[in-house]
Amino acid sequence: MISERDHALQRINALSKELEEHNHRYYVLAQPVISDLEFDMRLKELEHLEQQWPEFASPNSPTQRVGGAITKGFVAVVHRYPMLSLSNSYNEQEVAEFVARVEKEIGRTQYVMELKYDGVAISLSYVDGQLVRGVTRGDGEKGDDITNNVRTVRSIPLQLRGDHPKELEARGEILFMRAQFEKLNAERLKNGEELYANPRNTAAGSLKQQDPKDVAKRGLDNFVYTLQGPQLPSNSHFENIMAAHAWGFKTPDPRRRFIERTDSAEGIMAFIHYWDKARHHLEMDIDGIVVKVDDLRIQEELGMTAKSPRWAIAYKFQAEQAITRLNEVTYQVGRTGAVTPVANLEPVLLAGTTVKRASLHNADQIAKLDLHIGDRVKVEKGGEIIPKIVGVDQREPDAAPVVFPHACPECGTDLVRYEGEAQHYCPNEHACPPQITGRIEHFVGRKMMAIDGLGGETVAELVQKKLINNVADLYDLTADQLLGLGKGWGAKSVNQVIDGIESSKRIPFEQVLFAIGIRHVGETVAKKIARSVGSMERLASMPKEELIGVDEVGGVIADSIIDFFGVEGNRSIVQRLKEKGLQMEVDASAAQPVGDKLKGKTFVVSGVFQNFSREGVKEAIERNGGKVSGSISSKTSYVLAGADMGPAKRTKAEELKVPVIDEDEFKRMIEA
Repeated sequence: MISERDHALQRINALSKELEEHNHRYYVLAQPVISDLEFDMRLKELEHLEQQWPEFASPNSPTQRVGGAITKGFVAVVHRYPMLSLSNSYNEQEVAEFVARVEKEIGRTQYVMELKYDGVAISLSYVDGQLVRGVTRGDGEKGDDITNNVRTVRSIPLQLRGDHPKELEARGEILFMRAQFEKLNAERLKNGEELYANPRNTAAGSLKQQDPKDVAKRGLDNFVYTLQGPQLPSNSHFENIMAAHAWGFKTPDPRRRFIERTDSAEGIMAFIHYWDKARHHLEMDIDGIVVKVDDLRIQEELGMTAKSPRWAIAYKFQAEQAITRLNEVTYQVGRTGAVTPVANLEPVLLAGTTVKRASLHNADQIAKLDLHIGDRVKVEKGGEIIPKIVGVDQREPDAAPVVFPHACPECGTDLVRYEGEAQHYCPNEHACPPQITGRIEHFVGRKMMAIDGLGGETVAELVQKKLINNVADLYDLTADQLLGLGKGWGAKSVNQVIDGIESSKRIPFEQVLFAIGIRHVGETVAKKIARSVGSMERLASMPKEELIGVDEVGGVIADSIIDFFGVEGNRSIVQRLKEKGLQMEVDASAAQPVGDKLKGKTFVVSGVFQNFSREGVKEAIERNGGKVSGSISSKTSYVLAGADMGPAKRTKAEELKVPVIDEDEFKRMIEA
């Protein structure tokens, strides 16, 4: 006779399977077969059984759709596969150029066109068919673990169906359908609450709620648009998306022209033209079309730039415009001292968002537009996060022209404008308040010194309380000082900051160089300079002609480095950081060139390698004095070919008589 315990387990498993099936039919297929009341009665039975037998409750139970445990802060997670942004295009010519570049590299091929959903990017990881993690895009390399909130999105499967891979990562967009967003705002209007501005921002804010029950009430949706993993069913992106649908994901529907394939620029533009008109009748917001090379092997061959894949492009629809009044222009001072004018407008609805401000970029833009206070101006989004003014529609009599200030609006110091630059700068970098806080915020960031617990508000508080005035002051902070700040500074948060500051002393030199905030020295340039120069001391003393000899460093960057070290305050801060134990030179064993065996040689790397990652083989080339190029030319010394190297590159190498070597030959070259 079956025991009560075994009966409970069987019933829990049966109900879970049945409810997930009904959930899939309702939210993915839109083909319900039972009433909402019947569904709710079964769900209540499952909840009751899980309360009686908590050892049988799964984190992916259908009961978690209504919200699980509260999340106190989100943990940062490294993406197994980087979540890169797409390059944007705004006209047919740029799409044609993208196709031409692809065909020049690999010949005619198939492309897939999809709707570009206006939501929040999400990465969903599955093991043995079970959802194990949901992570936001973040900075592309790391994102926030919001798994508990993701489980409440009913169109995201908690358990995959059918014959799926053992490990799988699905990338998609979490968004609001228009009807659900309008329903939310109707409820807020009824309750006398401020209306949500637009679906995308509301979706992003919803996913960062600490209580999943609140997220569940929002009624978010999801579309999956790509798959990652070691054992995908096909080398065709299109076929993989169709497989994803069979596994239970909500995906672009080919029957509704949400996704199509073509092998020509004409086919791509036909799809774009169709949706440029039809998008207004969709049940969700889209802001463009994504075009991808269909063959995953060709995607691998085409590779990536530092920020985006070479095998895909996003076509952005033309921006909508609105006309409103320019009330005033205010000026913001950034961490580098750059002064940016911002137009403050009479609020106007534009593309679903109430616009109150618009970017004016610099003094030249103000002069070009010939702006006057009170002008009726044309405003558009045009792919910008902050809308921009594109022209003047009407001017009031005797309107006063907008005059760019001569002095810093924050500290009163006379502004300067460097040769060849459009921006004005405040040179008072060590006493101008927004520059002080901005430099410190930059310094502690994730890609710089990665000091946990120090966000913008925290830095501002420490500056306001006069505990810090520059980045070197961080290393003089004590636990007692932070505990003495009172509210919000418990032992746990204090220890997090103090430990983070101590840990940052082990951050490599290239990140320290990026962190100190030399104008124009970004992450990639800092890495190149660090590996070439070797130490902060040498960099500080290098003349311009020597700096220009460093890879990626031109005249503007060289001048910026010289200007930085020409300021006594900067030299003093760098010296203090060195005394506190920060890494001021390259780890000779890790990053400095180990020799010049490949000096003067340029390599193109393609394919998959047995003993190196793609980044590892590139680093090995650079450490031995060689250079890495992204495309084959007459100046290429060798093509280093791994497994699955595309035939087009091999053909091009043969045409240009460039030697093609394998991994074994490369190892002999650097180990000889």
